[in-house]
Amino acid sequence: MRKKRVLVAMSGGVDSSVALAKILEMGYEAIGVTMKLWDNNKFEGSQFQESTCCGIEEINGAKLVCDHYNVPHYTMDFSDAFIEDVVDNFVDEYLAGRTPNPCVRCNSFVKWDAFIQKADELGAGFISTGHYAQIFENDGIYSLHKGIDKNKDQSYVLWGIPQTTLSRTIFPLGDMTKPEVRAFASQHKMATAKVPESMEICFVADNDYKKFLNKYAPDKMNAINTGKIIQDGKEIGDHQGYTHYTIGQRKGIGVTFPEPRYVKSIDAKSNTITISRKEGLLSPGCTINELNWLVDKNQVPEKIQIKIRYNSSDVIGQLNWDNLTVHFDQPQLSVTPGQSIVFYDDDKVLGGGIINKKLN
Repeated sequence: MRKKRVLVAMSGGVDSSVALAKILEMGYEAIGVTMKLWDNNKFEGSQFQESTCCGIEEINGAKLVCDHYNVPHYTMDFSDAFIEDVVDNFVDEYLAGRTPNPCVRCNSFVKWDAFIQKADELGAGFISTGHYAQIFENDGIYSLHKGIDKNKDQSYVLWGIPQTTLSRTIFPLGDMTKPEVRAFASQHKMATAKVPESMEICFVADNDYKKFLNKYAPDKMNAINTGKIIQDGKEIGDHQGYTHYTIGQRKGIGVTFPEPRYVKSIDAKSNTITISRKEGLLSPGCTINELNWLVDKNQVPEKIQIKIRYNSSDVIGQLNWDNLTVHFDQPQLSVTPGQSIVFYDDDKVLGGGIINKKLN
């Protein structure tokens, strides 16, 4: 007897393709859905490149895999929600001198909310994606955990999904490594077996976010003039506009010293950037907002593991609930406003939020 129907997110890559096959192996009935997130037709006369996660090539790849398994495939337009909740926020954050993580917002506000809604419309009890993460159930309580492949674990970008959706979410790749996924795809002769990995922001061609900002918000970008570079409270040079810089940046600052200098902070209101030596980037903690908890807050231990960027190691720290301030046991480099901060208890994701301001 077949289990309930599952809506499988199909990006046209190898991960989602193997996720579909694994869902079928588990005995579920599957429907493949490619979420069209970006639509050039919404921007008259634009020269935007098609999104790398929902272009014609990716849609065709997803359809070929679904056809291979005799599974229905649909392409659904989620571009309005994506532009409103992800792209506009991405632009606003950069214009505010912050560094956003659009993948987190896409998961939190588009993929899970919209996908669950589509699942309900199509009579599906579950949704599934090719993320490298795991969900465990204990006495009716569902929790999110890291994937077993430390090099591919994607729990960091999933902290914002609604806790109530965990019971309806399946991650078939959570107990697999990337090489195992590639091998599985090759063994099963999937059309997407050799599709290369994409590390870019899906709607930003060639990862050139400055070019994207200039096309998407030309009036606002053109209004940003040159500004001052500050070091130790003194003006030491000029920059080409604060949107050209990110926290921790070393190259291309525009000033030269015998020792390297790094962007320490960005002030959009005054159009200034402050630079320092590397040790000046160290911060003992930060304030946070937009919290989302995946466990009962009473279960959060005093000392927790903390991740402040996708490719960083966990650090030990403590959360002050009264003023939503995080303190690290050891000062951390380049604590960046706008980036996600995710809290763990061993491999369990407790929750996360957005870094608001770093502490000096």
